[in-house]
Amino acid sequence: MSATSGDGREPAGDGSHLAGDGPQLVTIGESLARLEGPAVGPLRHARSLDLGVAGAESNVAIGFRRLGGSAAWVGRVGEDEFGRLIQMTLAGQGVDVGHVVVDPAAPTALLIKERRTGRLTRVQYYRSGSAGSRLSPQDVPEDLIRRARVLHVTGITAALSYGAHAAVHAAIDIARAAGVPVSLDLNFRRALWTPAEAGARLKPLVMRSDVVFATEVEARLVTGGADASALAAGLAALGPREAIVKRGALGAVACCDGDLYDEPALPVETLDPVGAGDAFAAAYLAERVLGRRITERLAAGACAGAYAVTVQGDWEGLPSREDLILMRTTDDVVR
Repeated sequence: MSATSGDGREPAGDGSHLAGDGPQLVTIGESLARLEGPAVGPLRHARSLDLGVAGAESNVAIGFRRLGGSAAWVGRVGEDEFGRLIQMTLAGQGVDVGHVVVDPAAPTALLIKERRTGRLTRVQYYRSGSAGSRLSPQDVPEDLIRRARVLHVTGITAALSYGAHAAVHAAIDIARAAGVPVSLDLNFRRALWTPAEAGARLKPLVMRSDVVFATEVEARLVTGGADASALAAGLAALGPREAIVKRGALGAVACCDGDLYDEPALPVETLDPVGAGDAFAAAYLAERVLGRRITERLAAGACAGAYAVTVQGDWEGLPSREDLILMRTTDDVVR
């Protein structure tokens, strides 16, 4: 039987005691095929669509991998060309897809992305009854999670279905029992549930996590606070050792072991804001696994987010380790 702390949470370490040849980061969720217009404007006028891959959890896996870590993505895809595209793309980026379930009875989900103006991006999902929404606790690979250095989950998966919600908690159960830190990005999606529903289900996940990422709007779903600092402190008060509130162009605020940190954003020209939060989380977790200080983790997150927004696509602009070094050694900004 594992020990518990005074508040009933099983302790999770930093993962440094773990050994083995498994991936350092394990993440679980739904990836989608992405269709988007090649230019700014109403999608109805597009004569062609670009095909790609999207998904918060797989974005983080790719970002973590590009920064030198090893990562695995766990999920379900349909037995179709979109599902094959997702597996091929992630494997091509060095992400372990050996535990992906191919579902012959449900299609791979689809995301339609429209750049309505140079600053406004609209997204529409076709994921009802998708293979990813059929995720269940039986799909969660216990041994893979037990050998990881960090488990990363999001509120998106918890919102997809009862089975997917149960799968997230099953993965957390395994991680906590093994002393593997749990990372959670709230990632609220209005298309999946109401703010009240999200708050009720996300709060228990926050309480069981060691690292939490949220925007100010998302943080207010589960805690109170007049500003980002208060929101970060409010999230941390629920249990996580590290709570990070992302503020876009205003940077990020973190509460780590009771101390507050403020990290400014880097000034860049934004082309596509989608995926910036995933880039931030990937870089933060990559530095965390390396044992970097909180200030270094936040700086890496801000740098990765800056790179991400300057490139079209959800994950295509995620930086390498060399990119992070370049940003720190030049007075120029990302172009």
